[in-house]
Amino acid sequence: MTSAIPGPTGPEGRVHDLALLVRRPDGAPAAEVEVRLEQRSHAFGFGCIAFGMPGAPGEGPGADAASAADADPTSPDAADATADAPGLDELWLDLFSMGTVPFYWRWYEPDPGSTGAAQAWRTVRWLREHGRRVKGHPLLWHTLAPPWLLDLDDDEVERTIRARIRREAGEFAGAVDEWDVINETVILPRFTAEENAVTRLARARGRAHVVAMAFETARQADPAARLVLNDFDLTPRFEEVIEELLGLGVPIDAIGLQTHMHQGYRGEEQIHEILERFSRLGLPLELTETTLVSGDLMPAHIEDLNDHQVPDWPSTPEGEARQADELVRHYRTVLAHPQVESLTYWGLGDEGAWLGAPAGLVRRDGTPKPSYEALRGLIRGQWWRDPVTVRTDAEGVLRFRGFAGGYRVEALGGAAEAQLDGAAPSATVTLG
Repeated sequence: MTSAIPGPTGPEGRVHDLALLVRRPDGAPAAEVEVRLEQRSHAFGFGCIAFGMPGAPGEGPGADAASAADADPTSPDAADATADAPGLDELWLDLFSMGTVPFYWRWYEPDPGSTGAAQAWRTVRWLREHGRRVKGHPLLWHTLAPPWLLDLDDDEVERTIRARIRREAGEFAGAVDEWDVINETVILPRFTAEENAVTRLARARGRAHVVAMAFETARQADPAARLVLNDFDLTPRFEEVIEELLGLGVPIDAIGLQTHMHQGYRGEEQIHEILERFSRLGLPLELTETTLVSGDLMPAHIEDLNDHQVPDWPSTPEGEARQADELVRHYRTVLAHPQVESLTYWGLGDEGAWLGAPAGLVRRDGTPKPSYEALRGLIRGQWWRDPVTVRTDAEGVLRFRGFAGGYRVEALGGAAEAQLDGAAPSATVTLG
């Protein structure tokens, strides 16, 4: 047996001893032959919103989402309008393995029966064609419920919510891998910023009823999709909501934890403490909405981030250096926790960012910030295996160290691919 080829460095538990038994087209082991080994993907979800992707000025989801964001600049889900800038598609693809596609009901179906399915499909197909995993966000959220729902009574509202979830989860089954099923449930029954039919229903029938209805409907529409409960409230209140729902048998597959950090990085200790608290619930964790700014920090006394409205919020050289440092620290801390399965950064570029904050990894002029290069140095550097040419052993086995993910081997004029991870660290591939 030959020793494993040295590989990338990373947190304990993320780098594994992996093995591929390489077979010739006739099934015989490809013993002692030169093989080119290449990593193709990460199993961990290094994600980003894909609003407006692929970039095409005036076309696709970016155009309508951007105009909607202009109408509602307080939304944390404002479009990443930078996607329309030349070359941004390539920057996105060079870094991220998972894309979040917008399904905000108010914008997706502004009038009953008139949907943005064609625009959503354009982005979903683009992600799938480039081998990226796809997340839909969200199926239900009180903040962007369509105003026309208020004209319905509660029975009709519930029927309409079920129909909406069945339609989207069913139509995109097999193309969207996971959904944020319902967004921000802790505040749902006591939300007062605007009148909406989802909060009204939760007050009348209970938060748990609305959440269970949404998850059960999504599960029926697409049994294979991963279903996520997502929230910005990372206090014990969210833990209590999750415990109640799990006790009722609600089919939650993962917990989504938002981390918009416009007031500064929470720090490694606080992030680790949050992950530890939620990990005790026994579900995989997803860091769903991460932002760090590269300009002045939002004042610490502001409780609702939406209350901070400034006419101009520029990125600065000092802020960009801070953002790069904090981003690396944050990603290292999150990846080191074994229960986290993905981290989604909330916006590639500053153009169109929530609250006008310089929270992107790319400036308004389309040039990468130090944070982009620093993150790339992790995802495609320290945490990535560069292509290497080596020889299989006498049994045709190739042993190497690497992150869980997809790998490709090329030899004898053929090629094959396999997915490997800690639970399934070996596989047999046949060159073809």
